Amino acid sequence: MSAEIKRIYDKNNSAELIDSVVQVLLKGGVIIYPTDTMYAIGCSIQSQQAVNRICEIRQIKPIKNRFSFICADLSAISNFAKVSDFAFKILKRYLPGAYTFVLPASSKVPSVLVQSKKTVGIRIPDYAPILEIVKQLGHPILTSSLPTLGLDLEDYTDPSLIADQYENQVDLILDGGIGGMIPSSVIDLHEDNFDILREGAGDCSDFR
Repeated sequence: MSAEIKRIYDKNNSAELIDSVVQVLLKGGVIIYPTDTMYAIGCSIQSQQAVNRICEIRQIKPIKNRFSFICADLSAISNFAKVSDFAFKILKRYLPGAYTFVLPASSKVPSVLVQSKKTVGIRIPDYAPILEIVKQLGHPILTSSLPTLGLDLEDYTDPSLIADQYENQVDLILDGGIGGMIPSSVIDLHEDNFDILREGAGDCSDFR
């Protein structure tokens, strides 16, 4: 298997390009794509086989990993997470943006994607092409930043080097130019309060 590589732009992508990515996801494919923070690896949350492939690529165990989803918009979040009035106000203020918000998972989340705490990370990146892909797909995609440990900066920001490393492990690589090097900030929303789990690209000053 050798991944197909396609150029994607911040705006004005063709309908054919968006549809081609959606078709890969619907068929259980694994893709690498740019976001508003870093390049990420993802798949449809409805494909158990694709989720397993990502776990193998990332060398992680599903039961020990907190997965994140990319939702198309705020209205879609309530289908997969329990959102209190307090949480909704936070989400509305900071999304789309460079944040992952951890919320209680709803019963619609596949069990393999829910860790023992029964929570799920929700992302709405400030990157229109991916949101359009998710919207057309009709359900979220699982998302995980590419590994960085022990790698040179270029290895996870330069799409040509990313392709060299992953071309035989994924089905499609979307080349959006040089990517970012800082992951999203992760904020745990619970019981009308919040905890900063990871300080990243999103400004966390309001959460301290």
